[in-house]
Amino acid sequence: MESDIKKKIEAEIESLKTLRDELRVQVHLGAAEANEAWEHAEKRWQHLEGRLKVLGEATQDAAQEVGDAVRLLADEIRDGYQHIRSLI
Repeated sequence: MESDIKKKIEAEIESLKTLRDELRVQVHLGAAEANEAWEHAEKRWQHLEGRLKVLGEATQDAAQEVGDAVRLLADEIRDGYQHIRSLI
């Protein structure tokens, strides 16, 4: 069960990393609003990375709770990235 949670989260994170890399290049060419949205998304990304570290150290019960929080945060970041993409 813990393995399934980690695999799903790892796949989501890889998808976000790819989108993040693509947007990083585009934002440098984009408008001020996109840059502001990017900075906000980057703060959330740093928070996500901290949560992932906690997930790696969590017990199985705690892993479910942290995993839920990580998925919610990843969804928020994805929404932010999609907003940035619409601005570019």
